[in-house]
Amino acid sequence: QVQLVESGGGLVQAGGSLGLSCAASGRTFSPVYMGWFRQAPGKEREFVAAIRWSNGHTNYADSVKGRFTISRDNAKNTVYLQMNSLKPEDTAVYYCGAEQYWRNYYDPNDYDYWGQGTQVTVSS
Repeated sequence: QVQLVESGGGLVQAGGSLGLSCAASGRTFSPVYMGWFRQAPGKEREFVAAIRWSNGHTNYADSVKGRFTISRDNAKNTVYLQMNSLKPEDTAVYYCGAEQYWRNYYDPNDYDYWGQGTQVTVSS
């Protein structure tokens, strides 16, 4: 079993920055992808960014491209999300997920493990 624990959420003004972390623990950890998703009230969980664990290749949703950066530290089994130029529409609970098998990095239904989520609130 794999446990994912997010940290780093909070309240920030529009235009500000926040960094999120997601630490994995448990059995031998070797996902195909690690991803960040977000879910606003009344909306479905949506893809934000993903990173291929083996080579660091990244993918982003169009809405965050150029503002958010996903990275990983394999030695620490940790994935990060640096969020810059935040907008009120970025307000959501952010979740990290781990995909153990080669499927779709952008589909939350294809992820096997999830963290508990961390709230990000961007005020205007």
